[in-house]
Amino acid sequence: MTVPPWIKAKACNPAIFTSMTESLRRQGLHTVCESAHCPNIGECWAKRHVTLMILGDRCTRGCTFCGVVAQTPAPPDDDEPRRVATAILDSGLKHVVITSVTRDDLPDGGASHWAKTITAIRGATLRDDNATTIEALIPDFKGDVDSLRIVADARPDILGHNLETVPRLYPHIRCGADYRRSLAVLNTFSRWGFTTKTSLMLGLGETDDDVLATLKDARDAGVSIVFLGQYLAPTSAHTPVRRYVTPDEFDALSNQARAFGFDSVRAAPLLRSSSL
Repeated sequence: MTVPPWIKAKACNPAIFTSMTESLRRQGLHTVCESAHCPNIGECWAKRHVTLMILGDRCTRGCTFCGVVAQTPAPPDDDEPRRVATAILDSGLKHVVITSVTRDDLPDGGASHWAKTITAIRGATLRDDNATTIEALIPDFKGDVDSLRIVADARPDILGHNLETVPRLYPHIRCGADYRRSLAVLNTFSRWGFTTKTSLMLGLGETDDDVLATLKDARDAGVSIVFLGQYLAPTSAHTPVRRYVTPDEFDALSNQARAFGFDSVRAAPLLRSSSL
């Protein structure tokens, strides 16, 4: 399938890319920007915006859309929260998205590690009088309410959990996930008073009616921010792109989504869940 002209990422300034990479590598940290082959890495890093991936770079699930390697992960690194906070402080980041691999091997799914990381960032940036806003893009923790409460008690500014695709495609696209469970995670945080956010990838074989029904479900679950972007296969071994959604189609879906009452809707081919 020919890649259309509107799928074109901006190049990264080499000096900025090198500086950011060196800062992150000094702390032994991973980014989903790199692991997921994000097309926006140049634009985001130039704006001092990065998505850090905690709890390692190996996932216990094997979703067919995702570039993260599915293997048995290493045990959590107890020093990682400190290193994440140091890297954010050193890099001067104003907004950071923290995400993680799914850790079904851990009793709490990694929730306590999440809480320690958010708390460490708060402590580091507040001491520098340069508070960084924190967006926590979490896995589903198998829907365990105790794990969700552990993350909630650390008080991220935005709580994100991606539905990723429409329920009809879950068996093929989101291995080990459950659509209703993900909606329940979002609803739980919404009921607890958090600003909640979710994202959908388009071009996987869904219809517009599928997308609108999923957006309605998300809004009914209390989600206030929604992003829509084009799916791009990380490698030829991943689920292929079924079609490229045009910018006009993204605009139309965006207008329809706003009618559901979301506080913020963004939709564009290269938009990603952690985009600015």
